Amino acid sequence: MSPPPSSPDSPDRAAVEIQGIRKSFGATLALDGLDLAVPAGTVCGLLGPNGAGKTTAVRILATLTRPDAGRAHVAGFDVVRHPDEVRRRIGFAGQHAAVEEGITGRENLRLIGRLHHLGARGAARRADELLERFGLLDAADRLVRSYSGGMRRRLDVVASLVVRPAVLFLDEPTTGLDPRSRNDIWQIVRELVADGTTVLLTTQYLDEADRLADDVAVLDHGRLIASGSPDALKAAIGTRVEVTLADAAQLATAAAVLAALTGGEPVRDEAERRVIAVSDPGRPIALPGLVRDLNAAGVRALDVALGHPSLDDVFLALTGRTASDEPAAGRAAAAAAP
Repeated sequence: MSPPPSSPDSPDRAAVEIQGIRKSFGATLALDGLDLAVPAGTVCGLLGPNGAGKTTAVRILATLTRPDAGRAHVAGFDVVRHPDEVRRRIGFAGQHAAVEEGITGRENLRLIGRLHHLGARGAARRADELLERFGLLDAADRLVRSYSGGMRRRLDVVASLVVRPAVLFLDEPTTGLDPRSRNDIWQIVRELVADGTTVLLTTQYLDEADRLADDVAVLDHGRLIASGSPDALKAAIGTRVEVTLADAAQLATAAAVLAALTGGEPVRDEAERRVIAVSDPGRPIALPGLVRDLNAAGVRALDVALGHPSLDDVFLALTGRTASDEPAAGRAAAAAAP
């Protein structure tokens, strides 16, 4: 039997605790016994392809979806038994901006403050504070429908901060944004964590997790398959091998050569005419030997490169695919989710 969670006031409790959570949507199993703990005052990057269970996990933690089995606690409170207590302590920004387009940015924030019982003056004061802190004052009195996509997304994230959350859930907050807008969101996250907020961030951009997360948790098919700091996960795998070919018809042959050398399952990118593999840590790869084996197989390579692994390589080594892949099961789960 799992021990009970620490009390809400315990200084050493985890801000987020998940034990054996299971959730299905019809015949699709979204979470299959997920376990996870996120220390207070840190950023945890929840990684995985579409369909891995990231959004379902966040929705359960935010009390928007009930688990079928298992337990989850946020800020020390059970998400099923004490959902109101959880909601008082969290902020949530989903994959799509949820602000009202027919009113101004300032009015959006004031409305949310009033809904959270801050009162008219308290809501106005909090709205002005957030608009100034996060660089939205110039656009505060414009209708949100006139905002750019990046500004709208930033307002949506800021709206989740009206109640000063102890825990903030960000579900793919920068998907589709330009680099400048992504950097704006990253800066907001850094400032929040500096103030003591715990952030659980789901993302398909692994460079985002690499820059922001203290720890990352990799999900696949509803289960946690690896966790640790970005540097620790990258150090646990071997060498990244990438071969760009003159002829896409030779992808299968090149993949067979890389599989024999690395002990891993290469990924073929037909559009870029390249094959990528990550070696087993116990298999040192030498560039001359790789080139020799490719030549012996009759593969004409335009470029051959060895390098240090990225988080994307970690994901490739763990799952055999990249984080941007979207299996059919993922689309089914997304469609079935309430």
